Amino acid sequence: MRRRFLQTPEAVAGTAILVLLAAMALAAPLLFPGDPLRIAGPALTPPFQDWALPLGTDRLGRDVLAELFHGARTSLVVGLAAAAASLAVGAVIGTLAGFAGGLADEALMRLTDAFQTVPGFLLALAFVSIVGPSLSVVVAAIALSAWTGPARIARAEVLSIRERDFVAGARVVGMHPLEIAFREVLPNALPPVLALSSIIVAQAILIEAALSFLGLGDPNRVTWGGMVAEGRTVLRTAPFLSIVPGIALVVTVLGVYLAGEGAVEGAAVRKGLS
Repeated sequence: MRRRFLQTPEAVAGTAILVLLAAMALAAPLLFPGDPLRIAGPALTPPFQDWALPLGTDRLGRDVLAELFHGARTSLVVGLAAAAASLAVGAVIGTLAGFAGGLADEALMRLTDAFQTVPGFLLALAFVSIVGPSLSVVVAAIALSAWTGPARIARAEVLSIRERDFVAGARVVGMHPLEIAFREVLPNALPPVLALSSIIVAQAILIEAALSFLGLGDPNRVTWGGMVAEGRTVLRTAPFLSIVPGIALVVTVLGVYLAGEGAVEGAAVRKGLS
């Protein structure tokens, strides 16, 4: 699987982009220590005019390159945390629904349907507007809108696994139903659920950027969406303020998708060979 992954051009390109993003996030406090929102020079310095400020400054004189690096930290934190939370919630609900069956299955699936009827971004927007903007609230809002897909896939996998011989053997030896569900069944149902992780990470990064663009991101953190919003007021005179973080968003989401596609393709090849 690893060899197949490395032989896929899109997977290699996606992985290289993600490694670069992770390096930017880790290097941000070392290369640009202190507050990235502090004034660093004259306002609206164009890129490549001052080598101490390679990407120039924004309307308030803040270093665009420092903001870009620190924004990578926010995007990674939100993407990974929201994906982990939504996968965990979805896997638990899907496992309970598929293993219990009957009324419990019906109730949990109708709850899932109710969440799926509301567009994810609108649900996140309403949640953040009510609770208040902060990084943890943004992560919770994105997870609240993204857990339904993993829940449905987990339920489908559990329905096919719960009738297998090893599950019947666990019942015979007297294991508790919940122990069977989460210790024996769920680990075997996880691979298809985890295949959604790249999609959820990409969606989380985009939703966080959109919320920040609307002024609903964490005001104490640099975000790429906030940088795009900051540059829209001077789009004619200083378009680089919106173009630079916009390109970063596009490249990051593209890298996540490419790496995810490579991982799925490698897993499919491994399953076919086995």
